[in-house]
Amino acid sequence: MHYRRILSLALAFSLAPTLMLPVHAQDDNHYRGRKYKAPPETSHLEVLVLKGFNQKPIVNAAVVFRPILDGKEIGTLEVKTDPDGKATIDVIPKGSTVTLQVIADGFATHAEDFVLSDSRSIVVKMLRPQAQISAYEDNRGKVADRPAGVQEKVTPAKPAVSTPPQL
Repeated sequence: MHYRRILSLALAFSLAPTLMLPVHAQDDNHYRGRKYKAPPETSHLEVLVLKGFNQKPIVNAAVVFRPILDGKEIGTLEVKTDPDGKATIDVIPKGSTVTLQVIADGFATHAEDFVLSDSRSIVVKMLRPQAQISAYEDNRGKVADRPAGVQEKVTPAKPAVSTPPQL
C-alpha cells in the first residue's frame, strides 16, 4: 500500500511540469509576433470635374492624389472620373496634406494642395489651354545661373547669309 502511494506521488510530480507548460506558454505569447497597430482613420473625398465654360462633367479625366502624412509620402493614387464626372476615394488618412492634380484631354492641367481633415467634396472647373509666351535673352559672356551639373544647350552658330543667283 505504501508502494502505491509512492508510485502515485512520483507520477504526480513527473506530470506536474507538463500540466503547467500550456499555462506558461500562454504567458510568453506577448513576446511573439508583431504588435497590432490600427490603421489610421481615413476621409471620404469626392472630386467633381466640370468643363469651365459650360459646367458639363468631364468623363474619364485622371484625378491624381499625392498624400503626405507626417512628412512622409504615402504614395500616388489615381482615379478616373465616372460618366457624372465624379472621382471618389476613401483611403487617404485624415490630417494628410494632399496634392490634387486633374488631367483631361483638351484641357489645361489643374493642381491644388489642401489639408484633408474631414470628408469633403471638391469641384474642379477645367479650362482650355491658354496662349503661352516665352522670352529668351542672349546669355553669352554671362555667368551661368544654373546649378552645377546641369548642362546648358549649345546652339550652333548661324549659317552665313547667301544671296540667290539672279536670273
